[in-house]
Parts: sequence; C-alpha cells; structure tokens
Amino acid sequence: MLLLAGLILALLLTIPVRLAIAYYQTPQPQAILTLGGGANRQEFTASFAQFYPSLKIWVSSGLPPREAKAIFHTAGISDQRFHLDYRATDTVTNFTTLVEVFQQQQIHHIFLITSQLHMPRAKAIATVVLGSRGIAFTPVSVPSQLTELEPIDLILRDVVRSLLWLITGYTGSEF
Repeated sequence: MLLLAGLILALLLTIPVRLAIAYYQTPQPQAILTLGGGANRQEFTASFAQFYPSLKIWVSSGLPPREAKAIFHTAGISDQRFHLDYRATDTVTNFTTLVEVFQQQQIHHIFLITSQLHMPRAKAIATVVLGSRGIAFTPVSVPSQLTELEPIDLILRDVVRSLLWLITGYTGSEF
C-alpha cells in the first residue's frame, strides 16, 4: 500500500514539471483537440481553426461523420486537416485514446476545445493524461447558455480514473 501511495505521489509530482517543460519548449499550440458533444462545439472549432490554418484538428467522438464533415467543409477546411476519432466513450477516453497519436505526431501543445461547463473536468483530466506525457494544453471554452458547472464529484471521479489509466492502462470505463 505504501509503495502504491509512493508511486501515485511520484506521478503527481512529475506532471507539473512535464507540463512546465512542454509550455516552455512549445509555447504555441501545434494542434486542436475538440471533445465531442453537440454541433456547436464542432461549428466553433471550424470557425476557430480558420485563425490557425496550419493546425491539424482532432475531434474525439463528436457528431456522425457526415454531419461533422459538412461543418468543416462549409468552413473551407479540407479533409486532410481534420481527423474524426470515434474510439472514446467518455471524457477520460477522449484523452487516453488520442494521447499516443499526439506523441507519434510529436505534438507537445494543443488547443483544448469543449463547452465552458465541461471545461473544468476536461482540464483536470488533461492535466493528468496529457501532462503525464509532456503535452501542454491551452483551454478554449465554447460559450453556453447554461450556467451550472459539472459537479465536483464527477471531476474527482474522472481524475481518479485518469490516475488508474496512468498506473494500469485501464480507464475504468469498462465498469
């Protein structure tokens, strides 16, 4: 038990260091990651991406392909620039399914796009999952009419699931 606690503590202490190094070495984002959800997130991303024409875009478990492609094509974004990934089943797996892709592409800093209500949980998970791999993120919130943030217990649950993934490679989504 003491060994496990030590391992978790060591992981938690290295994450801020890896994030600081990533921000220092790569101060500007190199890609865009949009967490799935309604059409408004992908419409926002398509509009946002026009200001960063050299950045590739990943959408994790968003709209069906036909609808997503239509949004990006309407914004003048070519198929070669965006990637639709449907492996994620929840917010934790939005990150765990793509972190290896970002590493393979040598991406060390991303724009993270999701709704403003979902952003606190997304940032907490990104800190653990992306931070553990030395990938920094810059949050960009999609405005929402709703005002109630996600409950803290949901955020804590997903942070624990992210730590579980770091230690075991499993996210707990199977339960």
